[in-house]
Amino acid sequence: MLQVLCLWFCFNLQLDYTQPIQKEVPKDVAVADGDSQIGTGGCVAVDSEGNFATATSTGGIVNKMVGQIGDTPIIGAGTYENHLCAVSATGRGEAIIRGTIARDVAAVMEFKGLSLKEAAAYAMDRVPRGNAGLIAVSSTGEVAMLFNTTGMFRACATEDGYSEISIWDSPTE
Repeated sequence: MLQVLCLWFCFNLQLDYTQPIQKEVPKDVAVADGDSQIGTGGCVAVDSEGNFATATSTGGIVNKMVGQIGDTPIIGAGTYENHLCAVSATGRGEAIIRGTIARDVAAVMEFKGLSLKEAAAYAMDRVPRGNAGLIAVSSTGEVAMLFNTTGMFRACATEDGYSEISIWDSPTE
């Protein structure tokens, strides 16, 4: 029996201003909807045997540098898995790269013997406030969905029927 725990997030970060409004939009040019222009998606999953799958994409943020490529999907920085956990992070990629938060979660679990939630909290405390969020799952099915931003779209579902969908902090986090 395959028991999968899967998490997904989307992180939208608004910096100091919105993108400029064009005075005229050519009729022959398709205009993308604003939600598709920003945000990161990620997923972590574990099966009943402790096998992981991890994915992290990047949609970018408002006012990013022209030509900037995905930085949160870098292995160790924004996406990582080992025999203890799977982690996917989102936010300002530069802060995530400097903090290598995905790898730090796994390292703290491995070397300090902390639980997933304790390790995730430790890693997030090292990232400047307003810069990141992460979702993670352990080989035993423990879930962590932490962020130090205003909010983070996130969801969790298990094969046994448990589900959670949130944007803002909940009293149990």
